[in-house]
Amino acid sequence: MSKERARRRAEREAERVRAMRLNQERQARRAHRRARLARLVPRPVRVARQGGLLARRHRAQNAVVALAFLLVQALAWLLWGSPLLSFGVLVFSLLLIPVLVTLAFDRRT
Repeated sequence: MSKERARRRAEREAERVRAMRLNQERQARRAHRRARLARLVPRPVRVARQGGLLARRHRAQNAVVALAFLLVQALAWLLWGSPLLSFGVLVFSLLLIPVLVTLAFDRRT
């Protein structure tokens, strides 16, 4: 009886070793496929924003300028409705933005 138990235990152990080997081979193939795919697909580049006081201030100022620009465009479109006049306001606004930014937000300080 003990020889039979020893034989069954050895069979179970051999089956467990085979299963572990198959699992390791499967994991190795999966890792190889993943590595090959990673070489083909470019990694995303994470662009970190500056977090200082000046950077936050400049982002806020740029947001104010963009919002004012959009507001002027919307008002021009609603008040006049003429495509030619709205285009004129767009061109004038684009030319005037650098001047207003320089006057309103003195970035030297």
